[in-house]
Amino acid sequence: MSGLLYLFMSRNSIEGEVPQDIGGLKAIVKLDLSGNHFSGMIPSQLGDLQNMKVLDLSNNSFSGSIPLSFANLISLEYLNLSFNALSGTIPKSLEKLSYLKSINVSFNDLDGEIPSDGVFSNSTLQSFLGNKGLCGVHILEIPACAITNPRKQSKSKELVLKIVIPVVTSSFLILLVVSAWIIMKQKMKGKSKDMEKVPEIRTYQLVSYHEIQRATNNFDGSNLIGTGGSGSVYKGTLSSGTVVAIKVLDLQNEEVCKRFDTECEVMRNVRHRNLISVITTCSSEYIRAFVLQYMPNGSLDNWLYKEDCHLNLLQRVNIMLDVAVAIEYLHHGHDTPIVHCDLKPANILLDEEMVAHVGDFGISKILAVSKSMVHTETLGTFGYIAPEYGLEGVVSISGDVYSYGIMMMEVLTKRRPTEDEIFNENLGLRQWIRQAFPRTIMEVVDANLFHEEESVNFKSEICIASMMELALDCTKEMSETRITMRDVVKRLNKIKNTFLGT
Repeated sequence: MSGLLYLFMSRNSIEGEVPQDIGGLKAIVKLDLSGNHFSGMIPSQLGDLQNMKVLDLSNNSFSGSIPLSFANLISLEYLNLSFNALSGTIPKSLEKLSYLKSINVSFNDLDGEIPSDGVFSNSTLQSFLGNKGLCGVHILEIPACAITNPRKQSKSKELVLKIVIPVVTSSFLILLVVSAWIIMKQKMKGKSKDMEKVPEIRTYQLVSYHEIQRATNNFDGSNLIGTGGSGSVYKGTLSSGTVVAIKVLDLQNEEVCKRFDTECEVMRNVRHRNLISVITTCSSEYIRAFVLQYMPNGSLDNWLYKEDCHLNLLQRVNIMLDVAVAIEYLHHGHDTPIVHCDLKPANILLDEEMVAHVGDFGISKILAVSKSMVHTETLGTFGYIAPEYGLEGVVSISGDVYSYGIMMMEVLTKRRPTEDEIFNENLGLRQWIRQAFPRTIMEVVDANLFHEEESVNFKSEICIASMMELALDCTKEMSETRITMRDVVKRLNKIKNTFLGT
């Protein structure tokens, strides 16, 4: 088909390698093979297609390096190689493509220096995300490349050839044998550590409004999971067959639209097994939506207040530990702490194994390196917000600690901090717990905390009292006197181990 001008084969399930005789499409102007399962190396023959303006190979499994022959694509205006497994460096010769306006090589395994001229001079961080080995100077968020001495490099190479390689090879073989022995031993013992892994979810490029519409059967009510102040959440199935949750924001609410950008900014910086995974987003004049990892067991709020849902004590301990680990990661896992600002049971979702995941980062704040707090006019949910947050708009990581403590009290008592009939302006959840602690603490816990076949024993009482004491330490009036989430994780781990007798 040497006269073919346009070939669109995107979003199918085509496998295998791209035939090398694709170089025979001499007249092709636009070639889109994105969203398939193509593998192997990108054919260098593509460089022969000098009339081509658009080349999209994204969302496949291409490996190897970017062909140097791409420098011959003199008419090329748009190049998308994102979401593959490409390695090596970005060819500097691509700088010479004078018509090239856009390049995207994000989420590959590329390394080395990003070229600085041509299309690269106007490119942003989004074009290079997910390549940990890339460096450069013209994009602020990319680390600068290390300066090396050529003489030292040659000496280092000699040292590597003569000494280092034999030593490393021997060490690797020894390590391989030991690792195999350890793996076999673990399999024999039946100890699985799958729970510690971050779930691997295929990442997609931005999806269209029509794809969201199709996935939810035109937003059919039967697919509606829940609604809230910021919009609605639907269960959907992508064209790949992946079941997802689709959070559609209310475009009539200007504040909610601002939250979309905030949540995108936060989710770009985080990845943890106890945080909701954002697979992709959709942003157009019709819709703002997040495509999220689907949580079949719904929210913690449902498990606390729906009549047919019951959580025992160990399940509640595990859920609160999962949440604590996630918030510890947000507070202390980055140079710039992230404050969630809206911790509550409705924002804690449970997967098929009842592992808790923290979601909804719409009003989160990323603190500057030099700041321990910021001011805001956007408030979280009343009843969970810290005193300094509500009165002065002060946002800090200790505010999240306060919200976490209130949530722990709610999880153990099954009492909402504001909506329960026993609370009023003079008596809140914390004051109620404080009055009961420690002597009558068992009188205020949820009656469904223990199933009929389970009995309340000394270990159970110690566990509940210890968790209530921890919650009270989290919710102290003065923010500077509260413990950190690191301390929370340590103490809760100890409480769990004591309860289990380990």
